[in-house]
Amino acid sequence: MTTSEQKTPGGGARALIAVERAIAEYRRGRPVLLRGPDGTAAVALAAEMAMPQMFDRVKTLGHAVLALTDARARALNIRPSGHDTILVPLTAWLDSAAARSLADATTDLSEPLRGPFDREKRPPSAPERGAVALAKLARLLPAAVVAPVAADALPADWDLLAAEVTDVMAYETSAAEALTPVTSAKVPLADAEDARIFAFRPADGGIEHLAILVGDPDRSRPVLTRLHSECFTGDLIGSLKCDCGEQLRGALKQMGEAGSGVLLYLAQEGRGIGLMNKLRAYRLQADGFDTVDANLRLGFDADERVFLPAAQMLRQLGFSKVRLLTNNPDKVAGLEALGVEVTERVAHSFPSNTHNEFYLATKKSRSGHLF
Repeated sequence: MTTSEQKTPGGGARALIAVERAIAEYRRGRPVLLRGPDGTAAVALAAEMAMPQMFDRVKTLGHAVLALTDARARALNIRPSGHDTILVPLTAWLDSAAARSLADATTDLSEPLRGPFDREKRPPSAPERGAVALAKLARLLPAAVVAPVAADALPADWDLLAAEVTDVMAYETSAAEALTPVTSAKVPLADAEDARIFAFRPADGGIEHLAILVGDPDRSRPVLTRLHSECFTGDLIGSLKCDCGEQLRGALKQMGEAGSGVLLYLAQEGRGIGLMNKLRAYRLQADGFDTVDANLRLGFDADERVFLPAAQMLRQLGFSKVRLLTNNPDKVAGLEALGVEVTERVAHSFPSNTHNEFYLATKKSRSGHLF
């Protein structure tokens, strides 16, 4: 939907598709029009992708701000305003390069003398909050250049794709609820020869998740289950910075030996921040920040994952009770809050190495993981 098209109420597949298209525009460095439920509207551009020409064009709309998360603002020593989104006015010196730099924590040590920064005391508008949320959905740095507008007053040559803020905020829930199995195939695995992989996709064709079913579990009994967030570095190329690869293969081996189980392979790289941002977090860890502080400094929560996709997949596979292979109590609480009964937490840990011992200690001390 563009600004030249008639506004259609959100909901269902149409709302999902509008947000998915807005995500694609953000990732291309294109602005989008975000409309709030209270009649407010704004043109929003992902800060990470803000190149000079488009940045300057958005800025000409007037009253533009750089919207940051409270966590990122704190890292920049910007005074809190009591809101989750902090608004920095786009003064004359704040050009596109400065906006990209302020969004990216990996530049902090190389540019230590930035600021002090003004910030607006007013609450953020719905489109300003939605602009940051959309950046997270796009797996970009959570910051955006935002200019308020009257939605019906934009020149026709802007021709922006439009999305409703309510749909942006509800996107992860809506996409998870729309997950359906698309196809499945038997795939013998090294640690579990009797395995079948199910691929799930939401109605908008967005992010896909996988379920690996080992054997033929009895649906009337709790099934041995692992919720595993994808980890390119650990699962695929054997990174020693985490224990993800060992957890993945260890879970499949345990299920293979038991004769049954289900492993949900969730598209939630880097605790939901995406691979590129995880690599940024690794750079910050090399500078001395632990895994929690690295995520916060980038502007994310310590853990951005949601567990609704996992609950939906389990239900569609016919499971309502699980024995959960995890050290993370949040996974237990998250599944139970969504109606999946966790009858047992099965410990799932592996020896540390010199590269990940601090990471594992941080998960225990700061994230409450149980070992």
